[in-house]
Amino acid sequence: MKLDVLAIAAHPDDVELCCAGTLAALARSGKKVGVLDLTRGEMGTRGTPELRLDEARKAADILGLAVRENAGLPDCGLENTVPHREVIIRFIRRFRPDICFVNAPEDRHPDHRNAAQLTLDALFYSGITKLEVTGADPEPWRPRHILHFMQHWPFEPTFVFDITDTIRIKEKAIRAFASQFDAPEDDEGPQTYVSSKRFFEALRGRAREYGQQIGVDFGEPFLYYGGPVPLRSLDVLFSSRPER
Repeated sequence: MKLDVLAIAAHPDDVELCCAGTLAALARSGKKVGVLDLTRGEMGTRGTPELRLDEARKAADILGLAVRENAGLPDCGLENTVPHREVIIRFIRRFRPDICFVNAPEDRHPDHRNAAQLTLDALFYSGITKLEVTGADPEPWRPRHILHFMQHWPFEPTFVFDITDTIRIKEKAIRAFASQFDAPEDDEGPQTYVSSKRFFEALRGRAREYGQQIGVDFGEPFLYYGGPVPLRSLDVLFSSRPER
């Protein structure tokens, strides 16, 4: 299956937290959108790997994804090695995405920043003609554009995507990971940094903050990787009217 967009993330639920509004909007516009979770999140305090995989499937349906796969790499053990890169290359050459979303370049969770560099290198090597990877399509492929989504640590975004029309879809997809987020006050499971209602409210606050910066209700920030954003027209600027 040829994809227009592929989001690659360290853990199931990373994309829901960081770019689900954008993915939902792209899927609703007719783009073929997929997600590749690198690990099963098996080291998480709450839930089980099996439960998180089931939650990921539910979230995929909510977002309207064309496909969601899991690479089966080790949680808390992502390393920029040839074997790990080759796992990702197999998916890249299979799905041939034009745009890839990847983890933030720096973040509080080591898996996030490790996944970012691992993925960037895999995307580069996937485009090398002479690089042969067992089990992968021999035809090289490299996406046209790569975008970092924002995680815990903020960065100065290259642009912000308007998710006003899809914020409720995003939040529904996050809540599909019921083992992880928005736990009720009488929940008997272990409390974590992300399980509280305060964390969930902070997610909406961030979306509102970045939406405010571009003159809409809610937005998701992204960092463009690899140099200036290439444009052949200014249509994107004529389509928006930020209040500044």
